[in-house]
Amino acid sequence: MLAVATAGAAAAPAAARVGAHAPAGPGLIGGFFALVLVLGLILGLAWLLKRMPGGGFRQAEGLRIVASLQLGAKERAVVVQVGDEQLLLGVGPGTVSALHRLAQPLPEAPAPQMPQFKKLPEFSQLLAQRLRKGS
Repeated sequence: MLAVATAGAAAAPAAARVGAHAPAGPGLIGGFFALVLVLGLILGLAWLLKRMPGGGFRQAEGLRIVASLQLGAKERAVVVQVGDEQLLLGVGPGTVSALHRLAQPLPEAPAPQMPQFKKLPEFSQLLAQRLRKGS
C-alpha cells in the first residue's frame, strides 16, 4: 500500500507539469481577429469573382429564358430568346438539344398579379373590442 501511495504522489507533480507548458487559447481578441479575417476573405473573393470575365452570376446579354416546362424528374423543355429569334431546347442531365426554331415568337406572359388581401384591423382596435366584450 505504501508503494501505491508513493507512486501516486510522484505522478501528481508530473501530471501537473504536463498541462503547464500547453499554449493558452486564442482569447477573445484572437477570435475576433480570425472572424474579421474570414469575413474579409469572403468579401474579397466575391469582389474578385464579379470582376473576372465569364465569372459571376450575370445573365448573358442577348439571351433570355422565355418559358420553361418540366417534362420529367430531370428533363425540361425551355424556350430561349436569342437576339430576335426563339429556340425550343430540350434540357436533360448532361445534355442540351435544339428541338425547334420558332417561326413566330411566343407572346410575352403577363406579369403575375399579387393577390389582394383585405385590410386587417389594427391591434388597438382588436384590443378595444376584446376589452369591451369582457366587461
